[in-house]
Amino acid sequence: MTLIMGVLNVTPDSFSDGGRWTDTDAAIEHGLALHADGADLIDVGGESTRPGAGRVTPADEQSRILPVITELARQGLRVSVDTLNASTALAAAAAGARLINDVSGGLADPLMAAVAAETGLDYVAMHWRGHAQQMDDLATYDDVVAEVTAELSQRVDALTAAGVDPERIILDPGFGFAKRTEHNWSLLAHLDSVTALGFPVLVGVSRKRFLAEVLRADAPFTARDLPTAVLSVLTAQAGAWAVRVHDVAASRTALNVLGQLRSARIEA
Repeated sequence: MTLIMGVLNVTPDSFSDGGRWTDTDAAIEHGLALHADGADLIDVGGESTRPGAGRVTPADEQSRILPVITELARQGLRVSVDTLNASTALAAAAAGARLINDVSGGLADPLMAAVAAETGLDYVAMHWRGHAQQMDDLATYDDVVAEVTAELSQRVDALTAAGVDPERIILDPGFGFAKRTEHNWSLLAHLDSVTALGFPVLVGVSRKRFLAEVLRADAPFTARDLPTAVLSVLTAQAGAWAVRVHDVAASRTALNVLGQLRSARIEA
């Protein structure tokens, strides 16, 4: 069954919920609520990677997220850390994180692969071409599916050469990162090309701007939760290992429906 990774942004400037969970107690409460709604993992991040976002120092990032990770892990939740920084990944591992979710796939910090190897944690390597302030300018492809899969394969080679256990590697096509609307839809339509690389695949489309294409022009961010839940089912059917979402309850319900249908087919 496809897992659900709940998004917990402990940031003032994330694109759909920035500032809501900057208070540590509020962030912990929200993480527990995501778990209660059906999240299998809670993905805690302290730096926004929305288009145009500025960088924060690792010290600021860690001051935001480490108390949250520590408490959620203490309460038995499976926590991932959403970070570009090797020092933050290492500190999060010590605090109880069980997965490193690196949107740069190890390209932003040359020490990240060593940390992933040293800690032995599961490691998400996302397709990435540059930081938030430059990534829209890097969204140029002749064949987005072929180029993304080739670049992900190159990251796998580099990570394993650095000592990362291939059994711990998870791939993410990087929806919305150096991708225009048509690139995202094409990757979704050909997700089998990514799963064919032979690694678990994380899909993160929740509330991304390309989903606005299927909604009315004045729809709020939260209106994107319905197409997100639909895509949770469709990508689960295409073999996704996990989906990363803001509205956990909607995707949990959608995936439960899929599970019931699959069970009925087996029983028949």
